[in-house]
Amino acid sequence: MTQTDPILCIGSALWDIIARTERPMKPGYDVPGQIDRQLGGVALNVALAIRAHGLQAAVLTAIGEDPDGDSLIAALAEAGIDMRYATRVSDPTDSYMAIESQGDVFAAVADCVTLERAGDTIVAPLRDGTLAAADRPWRGAVVIDGNLSEEVLFSISAHHDLRHASMYLVPASPGKAERMRRVLRRGEGTIVVNIHEAGILCQEEFRTSTDAALGLRALGAQRAIVTNSARTACLAEEAGLVERDPPPVVPRTATGAGDAFLAGFICAEVRGATSADALDAAIASAAAHISQESP
Repeated sequence: MTQTDPILCIGSALWDIIARTERPMKPGYDVPGQIDRQLGGVALNVALAIRAHGLQAAVLTAIGEDPDGDSLIAALAEAGIDMRYATRVSDPTDSYMAIESQGDVFAAVADCVTLERAGDTIVAPLRDGTLAAADRPWRGAVVIDGNLSEEVLFSISAHHDLRHASMYLVPASPGKAERMRRVLRRGEGTIVVNIHEAGILCQEEFRTSTDAALGLRALGAQRAIVTNSARTACLAEEAGLVERDPPPVVPRTATGAGDAFLAGFICAEVRGATSADALDAAIASAAAHISQESP
C-alpha cells in the first residue's frame, strides 16, 4: 500500500437529498428548514473525504445512464475523483433522502436498487486486468461499502480479489450491517461500525464500544473499530485495544460523519501511522465534519 496508489472505494455513489431543521422532529411533524442536493453514497463520501486529505481515490460503482448520472459524473470529475472504473447502466441513478433534526438524523431512506442489480459487474476491473487480475491482485487500500448486496460481498471474498489488499469494511447503516457477517467471519480486513451496527452483527446488545469491538473480534474480525457517537471509540486487534474519547463539538450535520471518520483513519494508515495515531486522526476528521456549517 503506497500513497501513489488510488484508494479504491467500492459501493454506492449517488445524490443525497438532505432536509435539515433546527426544530425538534416527531412522526407527522411539518417544520421549516432547508433542503439541499449534494454528492452522496458511502463509497463516494469516503472517496471525497480521502481526496480532501490529499490522497487519490477511485470509485467502483453503478451509475445510471440518465441526466442524474451524467451530472453526478461531471460533479465528481470536478471534485477530482477518478470515475473511470464506474459501470454505467440503463437503470436510474440511485438516491438517498434524509431528514436531520438539530444535527441528528431523524429518518432516512436509501434507494440503491441500481447498485444491487448491477451485481459483481462493478468489480470487473479487479478481475479483467484493468486494475488487477488473478495473477496480479490489487495490493492497495480498498473500502467495501455495505450497500453492496450480500451476494456481491461474498463474491469479492470468495474470488480472493482483495487477498493482498488492505481492506476496510463499512456496513453503511444498521439496516444493512447483517450483510457483512459472512465476510467478517472469514477474518479479512478491518470492520468499522457504530455500536448499533456491532450489536446487529454480533446479535447482542453492547453497553460500550470496547465490549462491541471485542465481540466483533470474537466473531472473526481481524480488526474492529467501533464508535459510539460522542462517547469513547475503541479499536481492537491482535496487538490489543486502543480507546479514545471524541472532543466536544457543536453538531451541525450528522450525514457523512462515519465516512469522514473512516477516511481519516485510512489516510493516516496509508501515510504510515500506527493504529493509535490513525484512530486519533479518524476522530479528528469526524469532529471537523460534524461541526461544519451545512452547505
